[in-house]
Amino acid sequence: MTIEAFAPAKINLTLHVTGQRSDGYHLLDSLVVFADVGDRLRFEPAPSMALDVSGPFSVGVPTDRRNLVWRAAVLAGVTGRFHLEKNLPHGAGIGGGSSDAAAVLRLLGAEAHALALGADVPVCLLDVPQRMRGIGEDVRPLGGVPGLDLVLVNPGVHVPTPEVFKRLRQKDNPAMEGRLGWPDRAAFVEWLRGQRNDLQAPAASGNPAISAALASLHGAEIARMSGSGSTCFGLYADAKAARTAADSVAARQPRWWVRAVRTIGA
Repeated sequence: MTIEAFAPAKINLTLHVTGQRSDGYHLLDSLVVFADVGDRLRFEPAPSMALDVSGPFSVGVPTDRRNLVWRAAVLAGVTGRFHLEKNLPHGAGIGGGSSDAAAVLRLLGAEAHALALGADVPVCLLDVPQRMRGIGEDVRPLGGVPGLDLVLVNPGVHVPTPEVFKRLRQKDNPAMEGRLGWPDRAAFVEWLRGQRNDLQAPAASGNPAISAALASLHGAEIARMSGSGSTCFGLYADAKAARTAADSVAARQPRWWVRAVRTIGA
């Protein structure tokens, strides 16, 4: 029997770095949502493990135990044939590998192993808006987040997360502020404007393409980087405005990955 799963793009609408533990792990406070674009997985039980990869970003993706899909299956104690359709760019700050691993854990009923595969995997187990704190282990669904029309822009540069954290000078920053409950979209957007991604400045300082991506999001209510980069998002009033903006960016930057998306699970 073949089982299929969708691994949506993860978007950090906020990412506040609130401290660093003695073991080096950084403490975060982040509002995470998911988009209607992502990778796709197929799984068929079999006596041994096999993984093949297709899709626009398949080049360079490992097909052995280095892949989080493979590692998730091993932790779940399951073998089989996996096919991964890789539609999300690598190292892009939108949780491609983590979302893939979470999809496998959901398929195999092994969600308890999520944190062992990385800090972003627990939040990817659900596709609803969530507040993620600690090192990724404290994850709670967050009501009141409206559906959002976004443009995702990735300028094609890989940003190693450890390097971004090294460039972050201030490790002890304020958590998300204000009451996390909003009567309508306008109130949510106003609140979101006052939040941050503490990794945006250190990531952009070593990668001018991130600043270019942010600047390309003309007319956005908010333009911000997701995760540790290099994908940036622009928030638009509606789907039509998002599509128009995405078409404009794609026309000016044909080599960039550009998508107009709608958040899911809100």
